Amino acid sequence: MHDTNTLRGVDLNLLVILDALLIERHVSRTAARLNMSQPAVSHALGRLRHLFDDPLLIRRDGRLVPSAKALEIAPALTDALRQVRDVLGPRGFDPAGEKRTFRLAMSDYGSAVLLPGLVRKLQLEAPGIDLTITQSGREAMLGRVLEGDCDLALGVFPDLPARVEAQVLFVERFACLADRETLGGRDHLDIAAYLRRPHMLVAMEDGSTEIEAALGATGHVRRIAVTLPHWGTAPRLIVGTDLLLTVARRTLAPQQHDPAFAVFEPPFPIPPFRFVQVWHERRSGDPAHLWLRTALAQVSVALDED
Repeated sequence: MHDTNTLRGVDLNLLVILDALLIERHVSRTAARLNMSQPAVSHALGRLRHLFDDPLLIRRDGRLVPSAKALEIAPALTDALRQVRDVLGPRGFDPAGEKRTFRLAMSDYGSAVLLPGLVRKLQLEAPGIDLTITQSGREAMLGRVLEGDCDLALGVFPDLPARVEAQVLFVERFACLADRETLGGRDHLDIAAYLRRPHMLVAMEDGSTEIEAALGATGHVRRIAVTLPHWGTAPRLIVGTDLLLTVARRTLAPQQHDPAFAVFEPPFPIPPFRFVQVWHERRSGDPAHLWLRTALAQVSVALDED
């Protein structure tokens, strides 16, 4: 426990830097976040280590990992700084003048659906905000959120760990895509015709999907002739074949009005899924982070209005 004289000598800015370091776990990213130089952040970390008599952040495998003491004080530190900000009044946020890089983790699907609208919004309203996009599986994305390696993860997350917050951006449904000429004048397929055709599966890894689970509930199994990780290539492989593609409907927006394709409802019920953005609770009070989450929500609403 620090005595009164020690507390009187503590620079509040040091605690702000520590809070940012525990979120970013990276000196250069913390420097960019706080508009400081890297040497200044490194010097502040040295002072913090002396103040707490603890390494706080330990370099391991090229990364900064919080010490046990840092993990212990992190929640109280965040709460204390939030209360100080409440007393001093909300910190203004000017998106037009903000200089910052946000790291987003999302699938190929999420990138295709959300990034065009988000990038246009950033160019118009926040030209100084940069984006870095990564792609990985669900568990890996959640892990990166918890470890502070990304600001937001966007996708389908049925189960969320503690200390992760989420917002539903939209509810998605499935649709089928086929070469129109192979339908013989029909605008859909019944379950028997659906099962007679070879299918294309878009998945990062082999294995069961929501589609297989829904089809299995009807007592049927389809033949997967082609499995690939990127949906963007899939429609081109449909042309001139009897392959069927069953995917999230929003990915088929470019084919909706293309006469070469037919887009129709699956001949069996597939439950819709919720597409969400998730973040570590420590980032909730960050005005820039809140602005980005709001921007993504607005882009999502615009998708339903198109």
